[in-house]
Amino acid sequence: MHDPISDISNFIFLNDLPAKADIILVPGGSVPELMLKACELYKLGFAPLILPSGGYNKRIPNYKSEWNFFIDIAKQNNVPIDCILKEDKASNTFENAHFSWNVIVKSKLKISKALLVCKAHHSRRALLTYQTEFKEPIEYIVVPILDHRQIGKENWYLDTFKTEIVFKEIEKIGQYFGKHIGTLAAHS
Repeated sequence: MHDPISDISNFIFLNDLPAKADIILVPGGSVPELMLKACELYKLGFAPLILPSGGYNKRIPNYKSEWNFFIDIAKQNNVPIDCILKEDKASNTFENAHFSWNVIVKSKLKISKALLVCKAHHSRRALLTYQTEFKEPIEYIVVPILDHRQIGKENWYLDTFKTEIVFKEIEKIGQYFGKHIGTLAAHS
C-alpha cells in the first residue's frame, strides 16, 4: 500500500549504486560534499573525467565561481586537475546541464553513461534537467549526497525545515518542466 510520504520520497529521492561511467557530472552548489563524492568516485576508478558546473555563488564569496570552489576541493584531495573539465558560468540547474553539454560537445567527448553527483533532495530535478538538456541518450547513475542539512528519504517529513525544502523541489520541478513538456512530448 502506498501513502503520500512514500510516494513523494520515491519520486524525489533517487539513489543508484555507483558503476563505471564515462564522466562524473556535478551540477553546482556551495557544499563541499558534492565534490568530495566526485573525487571519491574518481579515485575509485568509476570515471576518468569530472565535470563540475557553476558560476558565481554569494554563499562562497571567497571564490570566483562554484567551479573554482570545486577545483580547490579536488586539489586538496589530490585529484589531477587535467581530468577536470571547466564550466564556470551556470547560475541554475538548467544552465548547469546546458553549459555542461556544451563543454562535452566542444571537447568532442562521446558520453554514453554518466554519474550524476547531487544533493539527495535535488536528485529528481537534477536528473530530469540533465535528461532534458543533454541532446543524446545517456544512461545516468544518480549518486546523491547528504549535505550539512542532512535532508534524506528517511527524514525529510519529520522536520518542518526539511519538508519545506522538499516541497520547494516539487514546485521547481513544475516550474522547470511545465514550459518544456510540449518539446519533450514531441521527441518521445
